[in-house]
Amino acid sequence: MTPRRSLHAQIRRLLGGYAALLAVVIVLVFADDFLEDRIWKSLLQREIVQHLQRQDADPQYAWQDTASMQLYQLPGRPPPPGLSMLPQGVHDDFWFGGRENVVLVTRVRGVDYFVVRDITGIETVEEMLIAGSLLLALVALAVIGVLAARGVRNALRPLSDLAGDIGALSPDHAGQRVVVSPGASSELHVITSALNDYLRRQDAFVERERVFIDTASHELRTPIAIIAGASELALDQPALPAPARQQVQRIHRTARDVERLIALLLALAKDPARLSRSNERVHLHELLPDIIEDHRHLMAGKDLQVVVETLAPCSVSAPLHIVQSAIGNLLRNAIENSDSGEIRVGLDADATVTVQDPGHGMTPEEISRLYAQMARGGGREGGGIGLDLLARLCEHLGWTLSIQSAPGRGTISRLRIAR
Repeated sequence: MTPRRSLHAQIRRLLGGYAALLAVVIVLVFADDFLEDRIWKSLLQREIVQHLQRQDADPQYAWQDTASMQLYQLPGRPPPPGLSMLPQGVHDDFWFGGRENVVLVTRVRGVDYFVVRDITGIETVEEMLIAGSLLLALVALAVIGVLAARGVRNALRPLSDLAGDIGALSPDHAGQRVVVSPGASSELHVITSALNDYLRRQDAFVERERVFIDTASHELRTPIAIIAGASELALDQPALPAPARQQVQRIHRTARDVERLIALLLALAKDPARLSRSNERVHLHELLPDIIEDHRHLMAGKDLQVVVETLAPCSVSAPLHIVQSAIGNLLRNAIENSDSGEIRVGLDADATVTVQDPGHGMTPEEISRLYAQMARGGGREGGGIGLDLLARLCEHLGWTLSIQSAPGRGTISRLRIAR
C-alpha cells in the first residue's frame, strides 16, 4: 500500500516549489546587472591589453579613437574633467558627450586607463530585452502562482468536502457515514476513520437505548394494566368506605398517568416513520374538554378555575394517547404551579394548543435553563411526563413547543401539533 502524504507535506511541497521558482526568477533578474558589468569589463580590458601588445610590438604605434570608443590615460592623454573623477571599475549608463556610455577605469603597469564605449544603441536594445524579460518573468510568476493556488486548492478540497459532509449529518438519521477521496491526506483519513467509528458506536448506543426503553416499557405495561384494572373494579364496589375510595381513586389516576408515560417512552423508542403507522384522526376541539375534565381532581384544595376559550375546529393525524399525554402534561404543569386564579386553555385553527396559567412564572434565566435542559434531555422535575420528555417528543414528531413566562405573571405554553 502506497503511504499517504500528509496535508502539511503537500502544502509544504507546493509552497516550496513556488518559492524555489520565484527565487530563480529573482536571481535571473538581479543577475543581469552583475553579468553586464562582468561582460563590459572583460571586453574593455581586452581593448587595453591589445593596445599594450601593439605598443610593445611597435613603439611608434598610437591609439586611434573611433566614433564609438575612446581611450585616455594618465600620464599621457588626460581624460575630460567629467571622467577624471571616476574611481576604478566599470561605470554603466554614464552620460558623456551627449551619449550614453560605459566607462572602464583601471590601472595597468602604473598607468590609469579610461576606456569609453558608446552604448546608446546597445542600451536601447538592452532595455527592450530587460523589459521583455521582466514581462516574461511576471507572466511566469503569475502562471506559477495560479498553479500553486490550484495545487493548494486541490490539496484542501478533500478537507472542504469532509466539512460539508460533517455539516450535513443529521442526528435524526442512523447509518450515516462520511467519505474521503483516496488521494486525500493521511490526516483526513485518520479523521474520517475516527468519525465513522464514532458514528457507528453512536448508532449502536441509540439502538441499545431504544431496545431497552421498548423492552422495559412493555414489561411495565402488564403490571400497570393490572393495577389500573384492579383499582377500577374496586371503585365499582358500592360498599367501599369513603376513605378507602379516595385512596383507590388516587391509585387509579396514578396508574393511568404511568400508562401515558409508558406510551410516551414507547413512542420515543420507535422510529417516527414506524410510529406514524399508528396515527389516527384526532379532533382536538372535541378532545380538549375531556383532557381538562380528567385533570380537575388536581385542583382540589386550590382556588383555581379552568376557562376554556375559543376552540377552533381542528383535527390532526397522530397517536391519540400521545396527544393526550402531551396536552395533559401542559395542563398538569399549569395546575401544579398555580395557587389561585384562572387557567385559560385555547385552540387555534393551526393545531396550536395554548395553556396560560396565573402561576409564579419564571425568570428569563430559568427559561433559558429550561430550554437547555429540554435540548439535552436532562432530568425531569415535577409531576407528569416532564417538560424535558415532552420536548424530546416534540423533536421526535416534528411538533413545536414554546414557553413564555415572567416572574409573578404566570406562564404561557404553546404546543403546535404537526397536522
